[in-house]
Amino acid sequence: MNSLELAKKVRKHVVMMTSRGSSSHVASGLSIADILAVLYSGAMKTRPEDPAWRGRDRFILSKGHAGAAVYATLAETGYFPVQMLEMHCQDGSVLSGHVSHKGVPGVELSTGSLGHGLSVSAGIAYSLKLRGDANRVFCLLSDGECDEGSNWEAILFSAHHKLDNLVAIIDYNKIQSLAAVSATLELEPFAEKLRSFSWEVREVDGHDHDALRHAFLPASGKQPLAIIAHTVKGRGVSFMENSVLWHYRSPKGDELARALSELDGKKP
Repeated sequence: MNSLELAKKVRKHVVMMTSRGSSSHVASGLSIADILAVLYSGAMKTRPEDPAWRGRDRFILSKGHAGAAVYATLAETGYFPVQMLEMHCQDGSVLSGHVSHKGVPGVELSTGSLGHGLSVSAGIAYSLKLRGDANRVFCLLSDGECDEGSNWEAILFSAHHKLDNLVAIIDYNKIQSLAAVSATLELEPFAEKLRSFSWEVREVDGHDHDALRHAFLPASGKQPLAIIAHTVKGRGVSFMENSVLWHYRSPKGDELARALSELDGKKP
């Protein structure tokens, strides 16, 4: 399956999963579908049939609330049966709303409290360096969680230890839980700040698969790599795009039908 087909499947799963389980964060899952699709279509070294393979690259979803998109990606790439997605956010299911590693092949870390994923990723990258392993660590963050001071400590640590095996991907969709990022805590000049912390920075359209594939190439120097992925929250569903409302709302009834229709390519 190519990355475009995978992204489309992931978006449809996210809409159906959040509707079925009456869970939140549908728009957050839609904004990262292309990033996940490119990563799991060859940008990362993976073995779905052997999730604990030592040679694998690691992926950490720091924005754990978008777990539905990760579960959908893992299922569609062979880590576990697609049918398991029907149990998302159901009583007794291992597929919780915020991503969990317990009983879920391919998930490296349970996340949900924002601001922790990059610190853990930096620790993993450092340990891999000490072992002499060539694996890379990809950490996907939300823009809103860059408000958290723990991320900036991790950014300092990673540059100090020259972790060129670490890639931080920021889903820069410009909207956090209750308002625009710029109205909550301005990040700009974002790229300049990261460069001032001695990171290599690449800015990219987070929905352009070719651009993402190129951006995921290894860092050019002995620096950690930050990819600022400019995305649209709710991407693919017109009435969810760039809307704060869909951070917490679940699609039901006519909204669900319309969302799935649009993702199938039909005009709203």
